[in-house]
Amino acid sequence: MIDSIYLWKDFKAGRVSSFDKSGGNNDSIRLEPGETRVIADIDGPGIISHIWLTSFGKWGPDDTRDFDSLTLRKMIIRIFWDDEENPSVEAPIGDFFGLGHARAYTYQSIFFSATCNRPIEGTESPRVAMNSWIPMPFRKRARIELVNELEKQSITYFYIDYQKHRDLPEEAMYLHANWRRCARNPIAGAENGRNLSDRDNYLILEAKGRGTYVGVNMSIDNIEGGWWGEGDDMIFVDRDNPAEWPPDLHGTGTEDYFCHAWGMQKAAHLYCGQPWSEVDDGGNGHHNAGKVCVYRYHAADPVPFEKNIRVSIEHGHANDRGDDWSSTAYWYQTEPHMPFRAMPPAELRVPGPSHIKEAT
Repeated sequence: MIDSIYLWKDFKAGRVSSFDKSGGNNDSIRLEPGETRVIADIDGPGIISHIWLTSFGKWGPDDTRDFDSLTLRKMIIRIFWDDEENPSVEAPIGDFFGLGHARAYTYQSIFFSATCNRPIEGTESPRVAMNSWIPMPFRKRARIELVNELEKQSITYFYIDYQKHRDLPEEAMYLHANWRRCARNPIAGAENGRNLSDRDNYLILEAKGRGTYVGVNMSIDNIEGGWWGEGDDMIFVDRDNPAEWPPDLHGTGTEDYFCHAWGMQKAAHLYCGQPWSEVDDGGNGHHNAGKVCVYRYHAADPVPFEKNIRVSIEHGHANDRGDDWSSTAYWYQTEPHMPFRAMPPAELRVPGPSHIKEAT
């Protein structure tokens, strides 16, 4: 992109933001508990090029507990393209921007970045600026909603920067993102420690249509103790039987899929990383306790599909671990898309308690 920045751009820049329309400095919107608010409704054709957002829950002016630590999981972002009934993007705001376990930390990747203003990263704090840089084309309309599932009023500041185009290429597809969680992965009884099926794997993505898988961020809560990796990733493309063995792309271990080796080390690279972990294991990489956040973005090696795709990964070798996993998958595709599973209620999205003491 930077090598073409000097070329003439045939679009007009546009923005929707939470600025104070009166000219004052109250540059935010407030959502009451349970409220859904449309924060942007943009006519196309266009491309959303950047979203900046920060949000927190407010107890009240006379309450010292002025910030809700679970805002990042209890607030939901939804995006609808071209008057569709079902959202193409639906995730807790933290997870959409790559912040797992409702934790605030600073990191940078090709699609997302975040800046935490707390001196100790990883605090359960909404005091974090979140950015999305992943392109979001639309032809007729883009509608973005926020849903407040906190027990109190939420306060949100945002920019939504977009490009107004005359038209879009016929092959331009729509961004999709979906969050899911398995609070306790079922331990499978693999025969002789071998797994020749993805039946018991953690499912990252299942989609129908024509599109391209571009990545995932994952939040692992190490309940079992010990090293949580060694699970192979499996991707099935354009199958009449979507899970028929063997997969089209088969990996060699969880840390390998996330482009690390000998465990996962603290890093935040363009396409892959582990930006935060609850426990600092001194660089060993095998986090034997605590929560971990990882990501893998296929910006340079996307996986296209013509009619369907299924992306899954073992939770431990041959699914021998019962940890708490959640994930946000990202892909582009034509519409219509498969409706997402119902978003779990807020109380089923919040992170579990720390398992550090019992694991160590």
